[in-house]
Amino acid sequence: MPSLVAVEKQKLEKPPLEIHYLGDRVLRQPAKRISSVDNEIRQIVREMLQTMYSADGIGLAAPQVAVNKQLIVIDCEPDNPAAPPLVLINPTIKRASREVCADQEGCLSIPGVYMDVIRPEMVEVSYKDEQGRPKTIKATGLLSRAIQHEMDHLNGVLFVDRVDNALALTEELKKKGFSVQAVKPVT
Repeated sequence: MPSLVAVEKQKLEKPPLEIHYLGDRVLRQPAKRISSVDNEIRQIVREMLQTMYSADGIGLAAPQVAVNKQLIVIDCEPDNPAAPPLVLINPTIKRASREVCADQEGCLSIPGVYMDVIRPEMVEVSYKDEQGRPKTIKATGLLSRAIQHEMDHLNGVLFVDRVDNALALTEELKKKGFSVQAVKPVT
């Protein structure tokens, strides 16, 4: 069945949505569950995908574009027109591996800042797709990291909140003009 939210993987001069940056209150509000998956939600998904591709991202959570909904779009292969993006509505982590790994992360809401973050290697996530059908996905590698990163956004958590090296983080944020006070370390 063809995707109901297909968009061309291209950069738009004027993306439909505005990405909010570290320090903006909308990024810290917990997102609300979506009660029904309808055409309005699918339109938001299309606009989120267009915005994500325009910003050279591989993931975008609704709170990043000031939409207070549990909605995520991910595409680990933005240069492959045949690879469909992943749409996760009301995602929940069912299981996470004990094995963790550190890898560099960046964020469209904190452009230019890349830091190592430790996360579980594998996650199993239940969610609804763009048609409202319940799904489960087991993810490892980049996809696992992208899902966890974007799901953090739904809880008002940014990747910089998970960075262990406070000194390096402070340096990077200052270099890019972000306030260190905007970081809320996760304990």
